[in-house]
Amino acid sequence: METKILRTAALFGMTAIILGAFGAHALKKVLTIEELATFETGVKYQMYHALFLLFLGLNSFLDEKAKKMIFRLVVFGVFFFSGSIYLLATKTLTGFDFKPFGIVTPIGGALLIAAWGVFFWQIGKKRA
Repeated sequence: METKILRTAALFGMTAIILGAFGAHALKKVLTIEELATFETGVKYQMYHALFLLFLGLNSFLDEKAKKMIFRLVVFGVFFFSGSIYLLATKTLTGFDFKPFGIVTPIGGALLIAAWGVFFWQIGKKRA
């Protein structure tokens, strides 16, 4: 499981850097300041959670079941949260209004919060 978590962390980190550079260079010319800021929010949260997964994969403090649950919450959370933000921020380029699908953004955020909550809970259980 650790290898899977670490590979996902690397993939999320790598794609966050690629998307950040793409936003800073290519999208800067075609998006509004607000759209670009929205896009950058997706990139930041993706990178934060790449680092979280890196920490999780290198951590021996949590059991396998907890790691698996946190991993799944983070992966789906990043796809829903950052993924929907990328789509919403670039709607002027694609011509497709993703706004009706905007509900997945808060669902993704809730999944990310849940991942941190599980992490918090598991750390608390170990301390007792």
